[in-house]
Amino acid sequence: MSEQLTRLESSVYQYLLDFTAEHTYQPSIRDIGKKFEIKSTKTVSDLLQSLARKGYIERDPSRSRGVRLLGFSGAAQSTPVPYYGRIHAGEPALLPEHREGFITMDRRFLPSERVFFLKVKGDSMIGRAIESGDFVMVDAAASPKDGDMVAARIGEEATIKTLSHDGQTVVLKAANPADRDIVVNPRDSFGVLGVVCGVFRPFTVLETDSAQTASSGLVS
Repeated sequence: MSEQLTRLESSVYQYLLDFTAEHTYQPSIRDIGKKFEIKSTKTVSDLLQSLARKGYIERDPSRSRGVRLLGFSGAAQSTPVPYYGRIHAGEPALLPEHREGFITMDRRFLPSERVFFLKVKGDSMIGRAIESGDFVMVDAAASPKDGDMVAARIGEEATIKTLSHDGQTVVLKAANPADRDIVVNPRDSFGVLGVVCGVFRPFTVLETDSAQTASSGLVS
């Protein structure tokens, strides 16, 4: 997903979520400073600015509590997890401007704080119970190994496949006899985005721009 948070930034972000869920309004800069024993209001403001730059919040400098939690739904102990419809070649692979929206998840289902969703298009992984239209949760913090189902980037395209190696050659295996495996050429712009850690299959249209969502997503 977008740039990784520091430990303090992550703690402040979770505090913002929980405080807002409990009180229905955001904590002030002084509230945050008191919670984390930060005496300087500028330091707190810098933390919030970093969260905004990394795509987790939006700020309104004209208001004392001018913080908007992107994707926040109001449920306690939950976190908005971003999902993406586009990627680009190079690092970082996922940018806030390519984010299509958020899916709010109970934190107990998240293996790490560096998770994101991609929407599947195609049926190349149907043999592993992933269908077109599913949302796969990807853990960017996990270390991929052979046999893991991963989200990978080849150029500006993303794919869900099973990771394997043939000697030094990376092979991305499909789980559908009608689809071919992908052999990664050493000159390909390639990277593993993370390990698939969950599959979600909505039976109703999400509260997002359904037309945009339906036309976007990754090619599996």
